Amino acid sequence: MAKVLVIGNGAREHVFAQKLISSPTVEHVFVAPGNPGMQTAGISTINIAVDAITELVAFAQENTIDLTLVGMENALVAGVVDAFRAADLKIFGPTKAAAMLEGSKSFTKNLLAKYGIPTAKYAIFTDYQASWAYIQQQAMPIVLKLDGLAFGKGVTICQDLVTAKQFLQEAYALKEDARIVVEEFLAGEEFSIFTFVGKNQSVTTPIAQDHKRLLDGDKGPNTGGMGAYSPVPHISDEVVETAITTLVQPTIAAMAAEGTPFTGILYTGVILTSNGPKVIEFNVRFGDPEAQVVIPQLTSDFYQLLDGLVTGQPIAAAWQTADIYLGVVLAAPGYPTKPEAGHLVPMSVPAPLAINFAGVKMVDNQLQTAGGRVATIVGHAKSVFETQQVVYNYLNKLDISLQYRQDIGAKALGK
Repeated sequence: MAKVLVIGNGAREHVFAQKLISSPTVEHVFVAPGNPGMQTAGISTINIAVDAITELVAFAQENTIDLTLVGMENALVAGVVDAFRAADLKIFGPTKAAAMLEGSKSFTKNLLAKYGIPTAKYAIFTDYQASWAYIQQQAMPIVLKLDGLAFGKGVTICQDLVTAKQFLQEAYALKEDARIVVEEFLAGEEFSIFTFVGKNQSVTTPIAQDHKRLLDGDKGPNTGGMGAYSPVPHISDEVVETAITTLVQPTIAAMAAEGTPFTGILYTGVILTSNGPKVIEFNVRFGDPEAQVVIPQLTSDFYQLLDGLVTGQPIAAAWQTADIYLGVVLAAPGYPTKPEAGHLVPMSVPAPLAINFAGVKMVDNQLQTAGGRVATIVGHAKSVFETQQVVYNYLNKLDISLQYRQDIGAKALGK
């Protein structure tokens, strides 16, 4: 029986732990640092921060951990995979060098350009005057990205020059040599492809569509994600296959050619333009809330899949095809700017719904908000409309002060 360590503390890591403990070959799952909502039979949380790499390695050694799965990008960019490998510990994720695909937007754009992988036209600046002069010559809207990790919130779509100038002024006020990536705005439908990449083999999951904006109708500020659904019925298999062969596979090959081969979970953010699929961004870990609606669709053994990818043993993955899975994120009042602590969070949901916890604390045997996004409620049914009914019929009867969107999955219905 195996013991597994999951690194992270959110709803994504909660669904990882749930899926892993359901494996008949897994004895126990530890989550570092986890959160109080995760603590159920077979799942324990340990008080070690995601970037406390020396402590994580020591814990894995002392507790004879058989496999570690990394959920959070800051641990990957800090080099947790390199440290575990150096200690001869099995871990699934990219090395520090390969994690640059998410850790540096300029690295990624230059890689895509070098290998001719379709993406938005771009320019990179480290100077306010040069970037402002360039932006004034471009068509609006325009996309501005601050280089480095942004935890799902690092992109600003500027509809006019006033907004763009404000972005630049704030960025360079914080850091005078800030690296800014300026991209053309691409119009089209967005979706996400997740690829488990191992030794000489890979597995692609069902695609998902995230909802980044806080409010219905994709209005309000950008967030870490307010909901997702999967599969995405109005994106054809042909489009997905084209994206895999023209975007995903060439990027994996490019990383190998650069001497930084990628292993782990490659998240390809895709936009379907009039000229075909193009890369919006890469992440080097599963998305949140996408993980909460994709991972439950795996009908084969999650531990065996990960172990085979790490060791190079042949693997096979099976996914359900009958239902649509849809997740709605509950967030604290005031999120994303000033989330309020102390609001009650539902501790359970009736079957067939599932709940994954994130920014919560336990007070007097009741979960309360302790962060921004606090839980994801997930349901499934035969269609997007039916799944919306299942989830929202439950949510809208709750007496809670938390905020959530009412339109997750609307694009699949043509709304």
